[in-house]
Amino acid sequence: MAYEESYLLELCAGAKKASYALASLPTAVKDDLLEKIASALEQNTDYLLKENEKDLAAADENGLPKTMLDRLRLTEARIGGIASSLRELIRLADPIGSGKCIVRPNGLKISHVRAPLGCVAIIYEARPNVTVDAAALCLKTGNAVILRGGKEAICSNKALVSLMRGVLKENGMDENAISLVERTEREYANRLMTLREYVDVLIPRGGAGLIKSVVEAARVPVIETGAGNCHMYIEKDADMDMALKLSVSAKISRPSVCNSLEKLLVHEAIAKEFLPRFAERAKAENVEIRGCEQVCAILPDALPMTEDDLWREYNDYIIGVKVVRDLEEAIAHINRYSTHHSEAIVTTSLASADAFKKGIDSAAVYVNASTRFTDGNVFGLGAEIGISTQKLHARGPMGMYALTTDKFLIDGSGQIR
Repeated sequence: MAYEESYLLELCAGAKKASYALASLPTAVKDDLLEKIASALEQNTDYLLKENEKDLAAADENGLPKTMLDRLRLTEARIGGIASSLRELIRLADPIGSGKCIVRPNGLKISHVRAPLGCVAIIYEARPNVTVDAAALCLKTGNAVILRGGKEAICSNKALVSLMRGVLKENGMDENAISLVERTEREYANRLMTLREYVDVLIPRGGAGLIKSVVEAARVPVIETGAGNCHMYIEKDADMDMALKLSVSAKISRPSVCNSLEKLLVHEAIAKEFLPRFAERAKAENVEIRGCEQVCAILPDALPMTEDDLWREYNDYIIGVKVVRDLEEAIAHINRYSTHHSEAIVTTSLASADAFKKGIDSAAVYVNASTRFTDGNVFGLGAEIGISTQKLHARGPMGMYALTTDKFLIDGSGQIR
C-alpha cells in the first residue's frame, strides 16, 4: 500500500487534541478507566488469543526465531499478568499535580508540580504486552499515546487497542487518547519520528538496530530504551555455586528480553575451575559459548568470540565469555562494551562489591543477583514504558514519574517587576 500522509497526520492530530483533555483528568477517573481496561482484557481473553495466533502463525512461517516468538506470544497467564499490572498501577500514587510550594518575599506563591509530557509516541517491536503497558502508563499520567508496533504483532495490537479505545469511548472519553498506527510500512514510522508539531517525545523500545535507527533519524526528542548487552563478572572470591546458579539462570530464563545475560566475565584465578562447570550447565540448556582465547583453551567446544560479539545483544541461547585479570579490567571492559543497561558482580568481598557499584556506568548495577530483575514492575514502579539506557531525562526502568515533566504555577496579587 502506498504511503498516505493524510492518514498519519489525522491520527497524530487526534492524539494531540486528546492530550489536552487528558492532562486535567482526575485520578479517580483515570483509575476507573484502567480497571475497566483490565476487566475488558480478562473478559476477552479468547478473542485476544485467537488474534495472537494469527500473528504467531505468520511469524513462524516467516522464520522468526523461537526466542522472538516467545516475546510475541500471548497466553491466558500473560494476559492475566497484564491485567494485574494495570491494577498495580491503580494502587500507585498519581504523580500529576504533586510537588512543592514556596512563597517568595514579594508574596508570589510558586508551585513546582509534575505535569504530563503531552503526546507520547512509542515505536516498538513484536511485544503485545508493551501495547497495554505503554497505553496504561500514559493514561495514568495524563498523556495521549501513539503506538507503532512491529508488523509481526499487528493482529494482536489491533485487538488490544480496539478493546482499550472501546473502554474510553463507552465512558465518554476521546478514544484518540490511545492510537495505533495500523499501517506497518516503514515510511509511517520514519515520518512519525519527524512530527514535532504533534509528538512531544518519542520512545523506541526494542533491539539495538531499532534504537540506532530512531536516534539517528528522529527530529522529535527521543528517550533511548531497551538494548541490553548485559554483563556478569565472577570475582575470584565468589561462591562458585551461587555464581553458577546466577549466570545460568540470567541467560536461560528468558533470553529474548533486554535484561538477560549476554556476557560473562571470569577472574583468571578461578577460570579453570569455574568454566568447565558453567560449560556443562550451558550445554545441558543448549547455550552456545563464544569465548576469548583463554576460554577456548579451557573449553575446547567454545567458539572464538570476535570483536563484533563483544558489542552484540544476542537475544538468543548464545553467551560470550571472557577471562579477565582482575576487577579493574572487568569494570573497564564492561564500561566499554555494555549498553549501560544492567550489570552484575558475584563476590563475597564488600570492597569489591562497592568498587563495582561505584565504577560501573549503567542504569542498574547488581551484587550477587541476576540482571533479570531490571523491570519496572519488579522495582515497584508498576508497568514500565521501557528501560532507559541514557541519562536524560530518565534512566533505568521508566514508570509513571518518567512520563511527567516540570510545571510552575504562580499565583500573585498584582506584583510587577
